[in-house]
Amino acid sequence: MRVVLGVSGGIAAYKACLVLRLLTEAGHEVTVVPTRAALRFVGTATWEALSGRPVATEVWDDVPGVAHVRLGQEADLVLVAPATADLLARAAHGLADDLLTTTLLVARCPVVLAPAMHTEMWGHASTVDNVATLRGRGVHVVEPASGRLTGTDSGPGRLPEPEEIVAAALRVLDGWSGTDDADPAVQSGADADRSKHLAGRHVVVSAGGTREPLDPVRFLGNRSSGKQGYALAAEAARRGARVTLVSANVDLPAPGGTEVVAVETALQLQDAVGEAVRDDADVVVMAAAVADFRPAAYTDRKIKKEHGVDAAEAPVVELVRNPDVLAGLVADRGDAGRPVLVGFAAETGDDQGSVLEHARDKLGRKGCDLLVANEVGPGVTFGQDTTTVHLLRPDVEDVRTVGPTGKDRVAVAVWDEVAALLGT
Repeated sequence: MRVVLGVSGGIAAYKACLVLRLLTEAGHEVTVVPTRAALRFVGTATWEALSGRPVATEVWDDVPGVAHVRLGQEADLVLVAPATADLLARAAHGLADDLLTTTLLVARCPVVLAPAMHTEMWGHASTVDNVATLRGRGVHVVEPASGRLTGTDSGPGRLPEPEEIVAAALRVLDGWSGTDDADPAVQSGADADRSKHLAGRHVVVSAGGTREPLDPVRFLGNRSSGKQGYALAAEAARRGARVTLVSANVDLPAPGGTEVVAVETALQLQDAVGEAVRDDADVVVMAAAVADFRPAAYTDRKIKKEHGVDAAEAPVVELVRNPDVLAGLVADRGDAGRPVLVGFAAETGDDQGSVLEHARDKLGRKGCDLLVANEVGPGVTFGQDTTTVHLLRPDVEDVRTVGPTGKDRVAVAVWDEVAALLGT
């Protein structure tokens, strides 16, 4: 495959060297197109040595060959890593002031952008809008990682690892070419009809993990990062929905086109979801990990540890049940059939049954329209970028399994199932 690797001017440009190496080792013909700013971080000689091909940066290079048109016309894939806030803005607004942005305008092949910038830039309203615009046109924008940035800063905006970028790009390429391994996330981005499946619908998504305070310092919580819920919200917005995202203790930038309602506890989440549902919700996706229990009593001062030979034993914490938010939604809608309700089952499996067996039991007890079951544990699903899920419906015997794959792809699969339930 002929790949154009665009590199824009950020400190993460050095990681693109490994992206280039991985692509060439996989047998792809890669032409590197760095911006003028990118060459301040990594020079032309490096790109030419690693790619084995000449490097051009200006539309005035190779004028007889019309490189500013030919590169985009002949490419099977255009990948930009890193894509700075400036590059995203220029791409979203159709500017063509250098060879890379000109190539993006000409390209009719799949385009993948891997953003990298400071957290404040990634979360800025203009960047959020630009990303939403690009995704609406079928461009695949990889979610940045969260971690160490330039200097001592840390947060969302870090360029994903080169292996992850290449894997995402190749899934895009597979999806575009229609292979058996096609990535539905890509198909939804490129398919204008599918992208409007939820137009005019109000979607409510819960994400993250609730925290139940014991005192001002301590709480009962779980390992949920909110990544899956945020991917679901982002995909719903791409499909034209009005999205209310009820977010429980999530440290991620808000997906473009969503209204975020921040909560902490299970009771707060129940209230927020209930209020959003009363606002004519068509679909509710309960992706949040809601605590089953909370301390029976809250102490407004830190519980102290006693010292000395005669110190008392550790205090006993009494727990009470939290309400079952999903079951409550099912009961409240009665026989109306709306909103469509999607539940999540995070299971570990035990001597009483497998993950799938527990999921079937939960589907029967909850009464929701679709259940998304996944296996969790240390280093599995929670906080990870990939997962494997099983999609169960009460009226369908077969179980659809998706993964192992990225959580954005899982989101596409879930919304495809919901589209079928909505009849769209």
